[in-house]
Formats: sequence, structure tokens, C-alpha cells
Amino acid sequence: MKDTRERDLLAGIVLVAAFALWTVAIRLIDVQNAGPLGSEVGFATINVWFHRLTGVHMLIYTITDWLGLVPIIICMCFGVLGLVQLVKRRSLLKVDSDIVLLGTYYVVVILGYLLFEMVPINYRPILIDGNLEASYPSSTTLLVLSVMPTLKYQSDRRIVNPVTCKAITVFVIVFSAFMVIGRLVSGVHWATDIIGSVFLSSGLFMIYRFMADYTDQKKTYLKAEVSNGV
Repeated sequence: MKDTRERDLLAGIVLVAAFALWTVAIRLIDVQNAGPLGSEVGFATINVWFHRLTGVHMLIYTITDWLGLVPIIICMCFGVLGLVQLVKRRSLLKVDSDIVLLGTYYVVVILGYLLFEMVPINYRPILIDGNLEASYPSSTTLLVLSVMPTLKYQSDRRIVNPVTCKAITVFVIVFSAFMVIGRLVSGVHWATDIIGSVFLSSGLFMIYRFMADYTDQKKTYLKAEVSNGV
């Protein structure tokens, strides 16, 4: 168990670092004015090639945009769970630690999204309603890959029925794959925007899972100490 936690932490740190390096690389490598209205694009040769290969599919863009509500609803459900525990137990300290950490994790994801909205790295390869919009990292991909793994993680922790857990696992995998591939081929993001989201979301989730498992271990240790003291 300890080795698994350490691997999660290491993987999380490596992936977040990879995201940081990837972001810097996008601003430095093969930067060309290849976007709409002459906007700059990093890794321009491969990005433009892939964009021309896939084309633009606004129907897929619209579908994945609306399906982006699914992870938001999941966040709200966990928020309600935390609120119910808070009301019943009358103390934030008595709310399940993994739920408190989950709320903190979601806030970090939102702050990351807002940061890159304020400091654009890449703009979309197409104009949206005649305007340039920030495109890096892909916010929908970031949201999906940050939230959907937490649904599986929490269901594995809280749901006893193995059939239900397996159904949730299949749903998480299929939905996440559809959303990532959909955003990739819709033509509303550069390929590097999607890759950046995968790095960041995966790294943040690994760190969250490490923190939740570490807190569990600490609680078990403290309970054992109390029991031995008695």
C-alpha cells in the first residue's frame, strides 16, 4: 500500500512537471503565426498538419460541449454529499477527509482553468462567434479527465456492489475516451492543447489520490494508537 501511494505521488509530480515543461515548449518551439488573425501557435507544423487532417466538426464540438455538464453535475453531487455530512455532523472536521480533499482538488482544477483563461498560451484554431478564444489547455478535456477518475475512485471506496462499481468504471472509461477523442477531432483545439490537459489532469488526480490514501493511513494509525493506549 505504501509503495502504491509513493508511486502515485511520484507520478503526479512527474506529470505536473511534464505539463510545465510542455507549456514552456509550446511557447518556444516552432512558433508561427499560423492561427486565425495571425495568432501564434507553438509546434505549428504538427498542429497545423493535424488540424487540416481532421478538419472542423462543429456538431462534435457542440455535443462534447453539452456533455461537459456531466462532470460538473458529478462535482455538484459530491458537493451535496459533503454538505449533508457537514449538516449532520455539525463540524467540518467530521466530514470525510477524502471529500474535503476532493473539494480542494476541484478548486485547484478551477483555478488552473481560470489562470490559463487570463494568460492565454494558445488561441483556438478557429474563431468562436468571430472572436479569438484561449485554447490551452483544453478546458473540457481538463474538466473531464480531472473529475471522471474521481467518480471511479470514490465509487470503489463507497459502493459495495461489485457490479455497480464495474458499470461505473466502464462508464468513466467510455465517456472519458469519447470526450477526449471528440475534442481532438472536432477541430476547435490544437492537438497540443489536448496533450497539455492530459498531463495536468492526470498529475493532479494522482496527487489527490495520494493525499486521500495517505490521510486514510494516518487515521488508521491514530486509531490503532488509541486502541493500544486503552
